Amino acid sequence: MKDADRRFLIDLFDAAVAAADPYHALAAHMPTPPKGRTIVIGAGKGSAQLAAAFEKLWQGPLEGVVVTRYGFGCPTTKIKVIEASHPVPDEAGLHASHALFDAVKNLNQDDLVVALISGGGSALLPMPADTLTLQDEIDLNKALLASGAPISVMNAIRKQISQIKGGRLALACHPARVVSLIISDIPGDEAADVASGPTVPSAVSRAEARALIEAWRIDLPPRIADFLKSDDNLPPSPDDARFHNHTVRIIASARQSLEAAARTAEAEAIHAVILSDSIEGEARDVGAVHAALLREVATRNRPFTKPVVILSGGETTVTLKGKGRGGRNGEFLLSLAIAAEGMPFAALAADTDGIDGSENNAGAFATGETAARLRARGHNPRGLLAVNDSYSAFEALGDLFVSGPTGTNVNDFRAILLR
Repeated sequence: MKDADRRFLIDLFDAAVAAADPYHALAAHMPTPPKGRTIVIGAGKGSAQLAAAFEKLWQGPLEGVVVTRYGFGCPTTKIKVIEASHPVPDEAGLHASHALFDAVKNLNQDDLVVALISGGGSALLPMPADTLTLQDEIDLNKALLASGAPISVMNAIRKQISQIKGGRLALACHPARVVSLIISDIPGDEAADVASGPTVPSAVSRAEARALIEAWRIDLPPRIADFLKSDDNLPPSPDDARFHNHTVRIIASARQSLEAAARTAEAEAIHAVILSDSIEGEARDVGAVHAALLREVATRNRPFTKPVVILSGGETTVTLKGKGRGGRNGEFLLSLAIAAEGMPFAALAADTDGIDGSENNAGAFATGETAARLRARGHNPRGLLAVNDSYSAFEALGDLFVSGPTGTNVNDFRAILLR
């Protein structure tokens, strides 16, 4: 890939991340101070940065606790930051869940609770129903991550077995006023799905959750499957009167980030097209569809004319078929590189939180020469894709994109450049 193309694509990613910067996102949505106490709670990959930004913006006393992924913390002065495991829960996450409940004990109607929520909170806040264990929730997460189901389906199921998700944490704040300020990583920006909605109730019933499990053929651990046959631990209804003094605001989203990237491209005289901010589906299938589109542009100058950068966001999924390494953005790119081999494109796909899957990279770069370069180094591109080993593919080429934790999370960012 030409250095200029790589720099251009990184500039677009940086613009997308900057548009979801916690400080600027919060500044336009700060709540009015209460007569009583101000308690800040939160969870997600961007929660520590949100907490630090809130401290700078808030005029008056405050206290609280937030939980984020290991390595994603940052300095705060009044709000405690706890780090825990993602994407699979651990004991530290269970401790954090209890700490959040402790923080909102004994509040009254003059108090304010500010919930700073971002993607990743589902794994960071394990708290299984009384008859289940932390290991049961760990086993559920592993099964969901391997299933290929979209994030909305996974979170609908997680809420059914939790004591903190699905609005349950918000109920513990009653009768205090609750303001949820959310950085959305969910296609469609459904607030109840971000971090499985600890402070936002869900309309998905137990029966609907069971239907989703059947529709997606999710192989649940036996103890979880048995639990979901009952009506124990049902999530609270959105109609519950205790939610009536709650405010929910989406303060940053994939749409805003893609629009910022588009403006950056246009400033460089490259026309930008946003396909969608909410693309879902198997990462390899989405990659193949994007390849068909870029091939049409490259060979027939339709439906867009060159030069153009094609942008998209959302959250694809990976159904695990092998034991390779890599996340959904790497899988998308490897599929794209195979299907669009020989085409004159340069692409970057990365997670805006800085981590694609469970490795250290945010994503990777690909071109029409990627597949041929892999074969020249003795690798089989289709074989690597078959076992979900995109990380090894791009590592071998020196084309991993490592940004480090960004402090925010508006999900996948994809940019395909055709000069």
